[in-house]
Amino acid sequence: MNKINITTLGCSKNLVDSEHLATHLKKNNFTPIFDGNINDAQIVIINTCGFINDAKQESIDTILDFAEAKSRNKINKIFVMGCLTERYKNEIIKEIPEIDGVFGVNDMPKIVAALNSDFKTELYGQRIISTPNHYAYLKIAEGCNRKCSFCAIPAIRGKHISEPIEKLITEAKYIVNKGVKEILLISQDTSFYGKDLYNNFELRNLLDQIIKIDKLEWIRLHYLYPANHLEPILKLMADSPKICNYIDIPFQHISNSILKSMNRGHDADKIKQNIELFRKIVPDVALRTTMIVGYPGETEKDFQDLLDFVQFTKFDRLGAFTYSEEEGTPAAKLEDNVPDVVKQERLDELMLLQSEISLEKNKQKIGKTLKVIIDKQDDDVFIGRTEYDSPEVDNEVIIPADQNLKIGDFYNVNITNAQEFDLYAQIVD
Repeated sequence: MNKINITTLGCSKNLVDSEHLATHLKKNNFTPIFDGNINDAQIVIINTCGFINDAKQESIDTILDFAEAKSRNKINKIFVMGCLTERYKNEIIKEIPEIDGVFGVNDMPKIVAALNSDFKTELYGQRIISTPNHYAYLKIAEGCNRKCSFCAIPAIRGKHISEPIEKLITEAKYIVNKGVKEILLISQDTSFYGKDLYNNFELRNLLDQIIKIDKLEWIRLHYLYPANHLEPILKLMADSPKICNYIDIPFQHISNSILKSMNRGHDADKIKQNIELFRKIVPDVALRTTMIVGYPGETEKDFQDLLDFVQFTKFDRLGAFTYSEEEGTPAAKLEDNVPDVVKQERLDELMLLQSEISLEKNKQKIGKTLKVIIDKQDDDVFIGRTEYDSPEVDNEVIIPADQNLKIGDFYNVNITNAQEFDLYAQIVD
């Protein structure tokens, strides 16, 4: 009866919130489980996403599934939290009366109170890890100060608020002591870290201190922003074997007219200068980016410029999605004049190009020896990753399970074959 099913949707920042919530619930004698089935617990907490239409629909569908289960007495209580509920609280309360409590993104103490429990501030930094034990995300800031015209995150999550360095180091040490060997730094704009607290960009200082943590082997950077102050970070990446040669930096587009309408604060030349700087200081850096296709006003030439840019740059990893209108954003006032069928065609063409680039780059790794971390075993193979790959979203290394490898350990492998998004390897004795 004390089990609580915490179902998390959306990004890894939500996942960290769910892990912190689980810690408070456990200290109040509940048994939290992550992403369980409808029959696993009498109480469910759904941490929702409200970023784009597909994510919002997934959140709504999940809530409705649990609401239907409640109507059949399969579960007792439903609580919802996160970005969708921050944005549409009144609508959700009105439309889905089966819900027992609706909470926003910063309402964790209220959720705990709704369960007749105490929010224990002394638990700061403690987490119940829901990812495999050997890697975990570290959210270094909340919110965003950027004013990108298509994005609702600042309206949902508020302004950028950095966590103090000392608190982050406490949390990092805690999860490393729990067995974490790879920390993935995340926030909406990681490159802005510290500006609000210290009146200076302090990501380099934070990294300097995380590097010193014993037993931590990899540090990975997610969600940088094209900016003028990244050079110290790159130099540290080049000098420190603990920082993965990996940068996740969403560029969104390359057409100057689209970038201007998106209010990105830079032009195509700035993007190209960033990429040149990255590859100059860290020659083997893996670059991951995200693009939006079908943004209002995107012409065939704009899209062709994007294709040409991707073909020339040859990103190691690239994700993309079609533009969807987010109410309340400046872009929502623009005419959404690219038909959905054209958006999908452009997305398909871009991702086909990227799959060809990925295959080409992966084939270049055949015969090379790389260090991998083993994430899991799947039937007769082990699944690992290199430092150039982040969990869930990037390439995997497939290794025959003819040796007794340990999940979460590092091994040297020789790459024997390659596909678009998979490498095949043998353990090097």
